[in-house]
Amino acid sequence: MNRRHCATAAITLVCALAMLTSTGQAAAAPVPDPSPSASAPAASPPRYSNAELEKVREQIETLYRKAGAATDAYNLAEEQTKKQSGEIVRLAKAIVDGQARIAELKDRAGAQAREQYRNGGLPPGAQLALSNNPKLFLDGINKVRQSQQASKTLLAELDQTQQDLETYTQDASANWEKLEANRVKQAKAKKKINAQIKAAEKLESELEDKERDRLRQLEADAAAKAQTAWLSSGAIKDVSGEASAAGAAAVAFATAQIGKPYAWGAEGPRSYDCSGLTSQAWLAAKRPIPRTSQEQWRLLPRIDIKDMRPGDLIIYHADASHVGMYVGDGAIVHAPRPGRNVTLAGAGSMKILGVVRPDK
Repeated sequence: MNRRHCATAAITLVCALAMLTSTGQAAAAPVPDPSPSASAPAASPPRYSNAELEKVREQIETLYRKAGAATDAYNLAEEQTKKQSGEIVRLAKAIVDGQARIAELKDRAGAQAREQYRNGGLPPGAQLALSNNPKLFLDGINKVRQSQQASKTLLAELDQTQQDLETYTQDASANWEKLEANRVKQAKAKKKINAQIKAAEKLESELEDKERDRLRQLEADAAAKAQTAWLSSGAIKDVSGEASAAGAAAVAFATAQIGKPYAWGAEGPRSYDCSGLTSQAWLAAKRPIPRTSQEQWRLLPRIDIKDMRPGDLIIYHADASHVGMYVGDGAIVHAPRPGRNVTLAGAGSMKILGVVRPDK
């Protein structure tokens, strides 16, 4: 409960500061007009109006969202590449084992053929069957049958092993093709990520220090406005679920990462992207989940917001390109974007797509 109250206090403080700043210095004491003799040079007017700077903020946000979507594509391709690499290793071992088994079976078949040749083309059982001794004759019949069955089993196993070997080889070839295709996907996604991030950083770098401060304030104002509207809608009026044991462990891990930087494709321990943080948090709770926010949305059980509890994952944006972990009292912990650190934020500060529960 202390962590939940801390989260509420943190969100409330951020919103309050945003509101105070956005309304100007309304509570400040009036500043007397300077005397003509002590007048300071007039400050240069800002290059951007608030409306223009808001457009810059929206451009930067769009670029980072596109980078986030590309990061999800990169992470998925990387996960599939790891899976296919492991499958190729498994198939390579199966091929080697199959080849060794075929060599062994061929040796056994050759030994049988050589034995028949030494005995005039007749197996030992057949020779005994030609004996005038009735007992040896009956024993010979059984040995003939056993020899025939052994030969059939040997040939059947040899044929099956050869078929398996062909299948393993075809599967390995198919996995190599998938592996290369995913490497191409990774390269394209990486290129797109870097391009979007550089474009966003370029826009921000062209701002003066005061303008960057104003930009941050506009970000805080937009987040506070969205959070206030979400809370005012009564979205979490009836949300009172308590975290499961696994959910509490996941929340503890995620909140312990607060202050660490965002880095796309990162899964810790020094930095994280959004789904890297949530997937590692649930891994720490001994509940492995999909790596990407889109796969988390696609594969994990969905629940209504009213049934939400700490540890659940909130998926954001129509393309499911962002994810945060609900920690209670209307707050999430998440890795926001490049240039920002893992932090607490209002759960309604972004457009919610839905909620999923890893341990349902």
